[in-house]
Amino acid sequence: MNAMAGQTYGGPVAPEAGDDTRVMLSFLEEFSDELEDALDIVAPNAHLRMMLHLLQGHFDGKTITPTSLIGASRVPYATASRRMKEMIEDGLIEQRPRTPTGRSYSVHPSDKLLAQWMQLSGRARRLAERHFGSEAGNRHAKDYYFGGSYSAAQSIPPLRVRSEPLKVAGGIRVLVHGDPTFMVMDNLKRQFEQVIGTAISQRAFSIDRLRQEALRNATRVSSRYDLIAVDLPWIGEFASRQVLMPLDEVMDLARLDAADFHTAGWKAAHWDGRAYGVPAQMTPELLFYRRDLFAEVGLEPPATTDALLRAAGALHNPRRGQYGIAWNAARGTALGHTVLMTLADFGQPILDLPQIAGGFDTDHLAKGGYRATIDTEAGLQMAEFLLDLLQYSPPGILSMSWYERVRPYAAGNVAMAYGYTLLAPYFELDESSPAFGQTGYLPHPAGPGASPVAPVGGYVLGIPANLSPERIPAAVEALTVFTSPEAQKLYVQNGSRTNARYSVGADPEVRRASPIFEAVDGMSWRDELQFWPRPPVPEICRIIQICGEEFHDMLRGIVRPREALRKAQERADALT
Repeated sequence: MNAMAGQTYGGPVAPEAGDDTRVMLSFLEEFSDELEDALDIVAPNAHLRMMLHLLQGHFDGKTITPTSLIGASRVPYATASRRMKEMIEDGLIEQRPRTPTGRSYSVHPSDKLLAQWMQLSGRARRLAERHFGSEAGNRHAKDYYFGGSYSAAQSIPPLRVRSEPLKVAGGIRVLVHGDPTFMVMDNLKRQFEQVIGTAISQRAFSIDRLRQEALRNATRVSSRYDLIAVDLPWIGEFASRQVLMPLDEVMDLARLDAADFHTAGWKAAHWDGRAYGVPAQMTPELLFYRRDLFAEVGLEPPATTDALLRAAGALHNPRRGQYGIAWNAARGTALGHTVLMTLADFGQPILDLPQIAGGFDTDHLAKGGYRATIDTEAGLQMAEFLLDLLQYSPPGILSMSWYERVRPYAAGNVAMAYGYTLLAPYFELDESSPAFGQTGYLPHPAGPGASPVAPVGGYVLGIPANLSPERIPAAVEALTVFTSPEAQKLYVQNGSRTNARYSVGADPEVRRASPIFEAVDGMSWRDELQFWPRPPVPEICRIIQICGEEFHDMLRGIVRPREALRKAQERADALT
């Protein structure tokens, strides 16, 4: 994963967040040093020393050879060789050939060793907390006796290496969006290369350039990329234009454990009943709000659009450099997304989709027959709401998009912000931010008669339709690894705030990393996570662009709301 062309993420470097595994490795190694130094009669435990070295190398993405493993044992060569052989025979160590002859090989922790290590590290942590105490420790100890031990036993284990390295010329090539989650993947390059056994190169672009490059790549005789990241609304266009291949043609979808993906994210990866990608990240757009500022003025978290406007007004104080709310209002793609999502807040999709229990039906979009629904009563409510928001927004709001709307929130200049969960590292990982530890997470407040919605965003990883046949098997294997529960947990531990799987959201270490995961899981169970606000039809990008242009003119005062609605409707009708 190389230098990022067009990288757009400029937030703080994400530290490893909540990684109990690494902490426990370091503790046991240092504790063993202390025992052996303090008591001459205590001999090095070769099995333990080699296990710690093997696991550390695995988590750091470093190649461990039999020679280096023996050296880490701190016992004579012959003794260490016997201990290593015992570990291999017991199924704790796997060997992977490094050369075609098989005479040279690397060693890796097996599934059995990783599972046993997870159990040991969890028990050791709880014992330390129980005996040495602390507020956090007491809480975890209580959890241990009242069911926490069962939850910890369900922790997702670390990624395991493939017994056979992927054989693909030049390694795996990936095209992604330049956002925090994919940047975390880049930071973990060495570890993923160890896991799949081949080099990984990654190119990252801003959202509009990513789409252009994916479409340009589809015109080539042979794809330059083995995997490409696809924004959820693009699925219909990319399937219809044969940018992506249907996954059921090249793999057994049962390998993916589809039931483990959040329903909205998995459904959004489909077109005409077929999966064209696997969710790599699912990031709903939420309302971030400062709990401390709300408490100071006695405000409740807003559940409706009217309550949101009242809160924005109460917390808006430009003389003190304090503003009510930040949001996507830059012309084009950014504001276009806001229009679609705000229209959903008032209970209407951008297309005339049939209403069903819990939302609107998107299963039959491939058959066509839909039309845009912009110039409606709900559309007028949406337009007037955006004009109201403008009163309580910071200067420059009409050029704010994506990251720019969250930066002032993280800096403490705005009390609320609409933002994707992937942007939370801006304040969750920055202890100097006034929003650090003070942020609450809500679905979009609803308009009159509507229900709260958390519009689902994110990316799937798909296989280009023009990928050379000899590269497809390796692409399938890499796709399975990159979207696995083990990989997604690793992203979270290294700073990501996106997650596409139920199992990852329920993992104890993930829950400790951020309150965002529990909040999103609750929204999922309440059926608030929805992807119908941005239905993935082939025309959706142009509809988004139209809305981002016409309603930007409205926000600038060039046209009135009804005229903006009429013009946007006419332009959208010409598409559909």
